Amino acid sequence: MSLKVLVVDDATFVRDMVKRTVRQLAPDAELLEAPDGARAASLIKSKTPDLILSDWEMPEMSGEELLRWLRKQPEIGQTPFIMITSQGGRNHVMAAVEAGVSDYLSKPFTRDELGRKISKQLKRLGYKPSGAVSPAQRGFAFSSVDVLTGGRASAVTHPATTEVPPSSASSHKPSKFAGKVLLRFPHISCEYDLLETSSQALCGTVTRPQILPSVFDQAVVDIMAPDGKALARINAYIHSISACEPTPNAQRVRMIVRFVDQDPAKHEVLTSLFGA
Repeated sequence: MSLKVLVVDDATFVRDMVKRTVRQLAPDAELLEAPDGARAASLIKSKTPDLILSDWEMPEMSGEELLRWLRKQPEIGQTPFIMITSQGGRNHVMAAVEAGVSDYLSKPFTRDELGRKISKQLKRLGYKPSGAVSPAQRGFAFSSVDVLTGGRASAVTHPATTEVPPSSASSHKPSKFAGKVLLRFPHISCEYDLLETSSQALCGTVTRPQILPSVFDQAVVDIMAPDGKALARINAYIHSISACEPTPNAQRVRMIVRFVDQDPAKHEVLTSLFGA
């Protein structure tokens, strides 16, 4: 069958990663993309995709609003819809279920987790790829770094030995933020001690986790006030990572995370917290 898949997210980084996973599972699929729900709705009307993967938090029209709009459309209302969001609380899950979501995936996620969600919907659609599928397309052999390197693993130095030059954060300013910052990865969370901040990126250190993330891995940044009140939840990726001491047994790790959200409201919050 001819398959059309729509990927909706205001972050180009996330859209590219989702599209790559779709391409591995459905190499002959037509891939569509939109940066927000409003433009996604226009594409849905003209292109009638067979599967939709959408972020929840987006400017103009949220993923939940897009889903509720879709379910009211008489001819395409049953289109499979996977919601991808950094809001993993029970209330959000229940709201998505009530709106008619087909499946739900919390950020940050692994490629395997995303692949399982997509495969489940493809099976329900009865999709079978036409023609030969390469070994790389059959599995998830690519790491998250492949999103930006095209599968050339040699293009990036192994993060455990990468030294980050001081100029990497030259546009940052020393942090005066008094609250708490938490970095969340697919299977771990780390308290993040800020060193330098800006509205585009943060530089800080964490206690070395048992599972060490890699450059270009997804992260969700939870920013909290000193009293624990949530101020912002921002999607990001690891821009650089290095040991704080010149030894393989270093217990502190320095990370720079860059934000990927394009939502003006989130950018306004970051600017108010960390400056331009």
